[in-house]
Amino acid sequence: MNSLIVRRILRGEVASAARLMRDLDDEIPSARAALRELYARAGRAHIIGITGPPGAGKSTLADRLVEAARKAGKAVGVVAVDPTSPFSGGAVLGDRIRMQRHATDEKVFIRSLAARGSVGGLSRSVFDTVTMLDAMGKDLIILETAGVGQDGVKVAGAAHTVLVVMSPGQGDDVQALKAGILEIGDIYVINKCDHKDSEQLARSLGLALEGAAPRDGWTTPILKTEALSGKGTAELLKVVYEHRRALDGAGAWERRSLNMARSAFMELLETGLRGFINEECEHGAECRKLFGALASRKTDPYSAAKTTLRKLLKKSPPAPLSKRGDNPSFRKGGRRGI
Repeated sequence: MNSLIVRRILRGEVASAARLMRDLDDEIPSARAALRELYARAGRAHIIGITGPPGAGKSTLADRLVEAARKAGKAVGVVAVDPTSPFSGGAVLGDRIRMQRHATDEKVFIRSLAARGSVGGLSRSVFDTVTMLDAMGKDLIILETAGVGQDGVKVAGAAHTVLVVMSPGQGDDVQALKAGILEIGDIYVINKCDHKDSEQLARSLGLALEGAAPRDGWTTPILKTEALSGKGTAELLKVVYEHRRALDGAGAWERRSLNMARSAFMELLETGLRGFINEECEHGAECRKLFGALASRKTDPYSAAKTTLRKLLKKSPPAPLSKRGDNPSFRKGGRRGI
C-alpha cells in the first residue's frame, strides 16, 4: 500500500497527499513508512521561509507570491503555521481561507498546521509536510510561520531563503526584532508601504543592518510591498530567484540544505526525548518523590534535573517511529515520541 500511495503522491495527486498528511497527524505507522520512501525523492524544491511579527501581512504576501509564481509557471506548495486554539488544538486563523482563490489550481497545494506549543513559529509537522510537497514536484514551497518576535529563528533552519516581513505603524519594530529574527533574514520586506511611516521604518531598518557583512555572497536587500494590491510582489519573487543564484554561485545551497536536514533531525530527536521524559516523570515514582523534595526545598531543580537526566538516558529509548502504532501507551495518549 505504501508503494501505491507513494507513486500517487509522486505523480502529484492532491487527494493522496492530503490523506497521508492526515495519517501522519494521526501517527499511523504505515504513513511514516511512506514518508521515508518519499524522503529519498525530495530535495529539489526551493523553500522560502516567511516570518515576522503578527499583523505584518505575511499571509497576504504569501498569497501574492503564489500568484506571481504561478504566472511564471511554477508549481507551488504552501505550509502555513497558525497559532493554536487553546480549546481544540487546531489552527486559529486558517490561512487557507485567505488563499482560497488558489484552491482549484492543481499546481498549488496549501496546508495549514497548528503550532501546538512549538516555539520559534513552526510546528513539529512542518518538516514532514515540506518533504511531501517537495516529493510531489513543487518548484517553490512557501513556509509561513506563526506571528513571532525575538524567538522566531527556527525558520532559518527550515528554508533556503528567509523573508522577514515588517510593517509600519506597529511601534518600534526594529528595536523589538533586533535581538532575534532581525539577524536571520536574507531579504527584508516592508509591507503596507503605502503607510505614512514606511519611509521611517525603511531608514531605521537600513541603519540596523548597516555594516552587516554579506552572507553566502549575498548583500541583504530591503524591499517594499503592498500585498493587498500586489504592488512589489513580482519584484520580490525576482529577488528570491536572485538569492538562489547567489547561493548556487557561492556553493551555499548545499550548506543550507545540510542545515535543514540537521534541523529536521534535531526537531524529531528533541520531540521523542521530550515525550519519553514526560512519560517517565508523569508515571514514575521516583519523579513524584522528587517533585515533593523540590516543593519542600530539600533539593534544587538544577541538581535534580541533572541527576534525573542521567538516570533516564540509561533506560530504554522511546519506541521506534514505525512501532508507535503497535504500542498501547501511544494509542492511549501516553508517551508521544517522534
